[in-house]
Amino acid sequence: PPAMSRRVVRQSKFRHVFGQPVKADQMYEDIRVSKVTCDSSFCAVNPKFVAIIVESGGGGAFIVLPLAKTGRVDKNHPLVTGHTAPVLDIDWCPHNDNVIASASEDTTVMVWQIPDYVPVRNITEPVVTLEGHSKRVSIISWHPTARNVLLSAGCDNLVMLWNVGTGEMLLALDDMHTDLIYNVGWNRNGSLLVTTCKDKKVRVIDPRKQQIIAERFAPHEGLRPVRAIFTREGHIFTTGFTRMSQRELGLWDPNNFEEPIALQEMDTSNGVLLPFYDADSSIVYLCGKGDSSIRYFEITDEAPYVHYLNTYSSKEPQRGMGFMPKRGLDVSKCEIARFFKLHERKCEPIVMTVPRKSDLFQDDLYPDTPGPEPALEADEWLSGKDAEPILISLRDGYVPIKNRELKVVKKNILDSKPPPGPRRRHSTCDSDFSQPALEEVLEEIRALKETVQAQEKRISDLENKLCQFTNGTD
Repeated sequence: PPAMSRRVVRQSKFRHVFGQPVKADQMYEDIRVSKVTCDSSFCAVNPKFVAIIVESGGGGAFIVLPLAKTGRVDKNHPLVTGHTAPVLDIDWCPHNDNVIASASEDTTVMVWQIPDYVPVRNITEPVVTLEGHSKRVSIISWHPTARNVLLSAGCDNLVMLWNVGTGEMLLALDDMHTDLIYNVGWNRNGSLLVTTCKDKKVRVIDPRKQQIIAERFAPHEGLRPVRAIFTREGHIFTTGFTRMSQRELGLWDPNNFEEPIALQEMDTSNGVLLPFYDADSSIVYLCGKGDSSIRYFEITDEAPYVHYLNTYSSKEPQRGMGFMPKRGLDVSKCEIARFFKLHERKCEPIVMTVPRKSDLFQDDLYPDTPGPEPALEADEWLSGKDAEPILISLRDGYVPIKNRELKVVKKNILDSKPPPGPRRRHSTCDSDFSQPALEEVLEEIRALKETVQAQEKRISDLENKLCQFTNGTD
């Protein structure tokens, strides 16, 4: 019919998004990126820092660089070393840009406070170590809206939720996954989880009720790993493989898991596609490990629901990828995403931009976005409360907040349960140790910590000055 000839191209302000690598001097060079075989992204970024899992002899380490510290990284640059086996995943806290969690093959999760200045020596002391998994821990993810709630998933097929502020385990989701967990994702307000697993099931879980509320067997028929994330609307976006090893993407409604909203075949390649989702623009970026491209799609409520936008291509394959939260982007340049692509020896930022002629703030590209303030405390969330993220405007750009210390107040676990094994004597620091006395000790420790940090900074400054005087001569 003649109506067909009048069909216009779909309207979208994101149709012309294009990707561009930064100039050579804006990259981070000479970084020994980890060679561990693991489908994690190996890189985590926020408005202050870029963190990258690196090779390390005999333990596990990652490097943290201030965003502005581009160029060649000094080979003696301090690392974060505390794990006794390789680090498999890292994740910045969404509510504190100086706090990062790491998961390791050594079965522990550690949470670290990163100072704003570059420390003199390796950071070896985590703020808190979370022990509970019996096998390596390959996945960690902070709760999007509740303060100090951290999720970990290990090769023991367990998902655990922790209160980092007390060092306690809040919940353990056992008997849910019968095999290795591939990935775990929160929904927008952190009331639900979606998981993918080697047993080929995608599950939607209510963690507080410890219930599976929806599941789908084999959304993609191939055997290779599936990834799943929640969209803003509560749908589930998946990447996987067909029976013929074609890569495939899918969009599903968990209330009607039988039929996909969309299912699209892509290309033949064996790299697992890592989805990075921007809820503000409803764009999902797919980065395959070992691929040299980033494909991106817009998810809308009109057919075919997942619309291909474009592909950023390059020559070099990616070993991993970091994805900047919205508040870390340069709104004056209409930047809508920034990736940190890991090569073998360097990290290369890639900027995604919407071409616009005007220099004014483009409010249609930047709706208010989640800011750094949590909407709930950990115990409020645990008791059943939900809250949407607290949003901020990016109109004047985002200025990172100064270092806020993560305070861990451990409850005296020994009071509630005796230690396992033969040593059944009660803890000597029983409840007769008064609260004010404890507060006093904590206050003193805090003051000492501050003194040590100030001295570290002073030593660092003096060393730098000394370097300038000696000018490289020993």
